[in-house]
Amino acid sequence: MLSAALIIAALLSSCEKKTNTIEKTDILTLPASTGKGIRTIFTDSGRIQLVMEAQVMESYKNIEEPYSEFKSGINVLFHDGHKEPVASVRSKYARFTDSKNLWELKDSVVAVNETGDKLETELLYWDQKKDLIYTDRFVKITNVDQIVQGFGFESDTRLTKRRIKNVSATIYVRNEQ
Repeated sequence: MLSAALIIAALLSSCEKKTNTIEKTDILTLPASTGKGIRTIFTDSGRIQLVMEAQVMESYKNIEEPYSEFKSGINVLFHDGHKEPVASVRSKYARFTDSKNLWELKDSVVAVNETGDKLETELLYWDQKKDLIYTDRFVKITNVDQIVQGFGFESDTRLTKRRIKNVSATIYVRNEQ
């Protein structure tokens, strides 16, 4: 009888109520919305300005500084009202901070402007309020005539008023036939 009472007591004591609770902070770290296969078309007066595509977009809105994250990268085609794209930018990672209107592009960033000038870097910021793109990292700009490399870069978004802060190489390309 004593052994039966000990077994029942042991069973009852091991069967305590276990309830898993989700902490509020855990919920706030989850994205407010997630989209897959995103394609967004921005227009002005019915004319296409740009087309942005991303495999995955996660929006974090329940935090102090809301942002959207594109962990698989983005591809943007700038039309500026034309039927065909006139410029483009792509990267393997992107983040847009809503309050600052600031894009952060990382990993294999390539931007091409209307004249075919190509900018390559590993990190590029795009401040939409100031119409400014910049980085403190290595950059390479290639056009028909030359290749310029250096560290630190600042330009308007069309890559026309650009400045490399510390030029490390300028290679002139000659098209000899």
